[in-house]
Amino acid sequence: MDPQDRFAAAREKMVRDQLLRRGIQDPRVLGAMWRVHREAFISPGQADFAYRDAPLPIGHGQTISQPYTVAFMCESLHLRGYEKVLEVGTGSGYGAAVLAHLSRQVYTLERIGEVHENAARRLSDLGYDNVTAIHANGTLGFPPAAPYDAILVTACGQELPLAYRQQLIDGGRIVIPLGEPGEAQRMYRFTLRNNRWHEEDLGAFTFVPLVAGEDGEHQGE
Repeated sequence: MDPQDRFAAAREKMVRDQLLRRGIQDPRVLGAMWRVHREAFISPGQADFAYRDAPLPIGHGQTISQPYTVAFMCESLHLRGYEKVLEVGTGSGYGAAVLAHLSRQVYTLERIGEVHENAARRLSDLGYDNVTAIHANGTLGFPPAAPYDAILVTACGQELPLAYRQQLIDGGRIVIPLGEPGEAQRMYRFTLRNNRWHEEDLGAFTFVPLVAGEDGEHQGE
């Protein structure tokens, strides 16, 4: 343990109490959650709350998800390290950083300009060279880099966008929260095998809405 890392004990406790004890088992995910310093993805004034079992505000009505949610979604993608991953909803960049330790290349989309700029600068400063941060509305995915081995969506929609289905390789996985407005949201995993889709309900979660532009195109705000 690095004696200069004043959050090391809190991060170790987070991995043990919030992740291991709640069923996160993939050693690669646990390792990535240990390696990524969550305090680097929030404002300095919130640093002492970095490893609480809760989301934290990052401005513009957005949050950095609680550690368990990030770990659960990443584990649900079944990543092995060679994959090209699309993340929809960069937010603080924390999730993209975790994915960067679990996959070969990450493309992450954020619709809010200032949120994108902050995350892109942070990821670059921290040396995440295998993450490409893009300012775009994510409801159409990101065709220039498709197809993807896995897609992770950090905002809730009412249904799985067709674009995501079209940008996934055979054998790929999509993890996304779905739910009607005002109703409970549930996490789903969609897997494409031999051109057939398999849907799994992974349980209840809460996320901000997945927002599309008026014309359905990629659109920054």
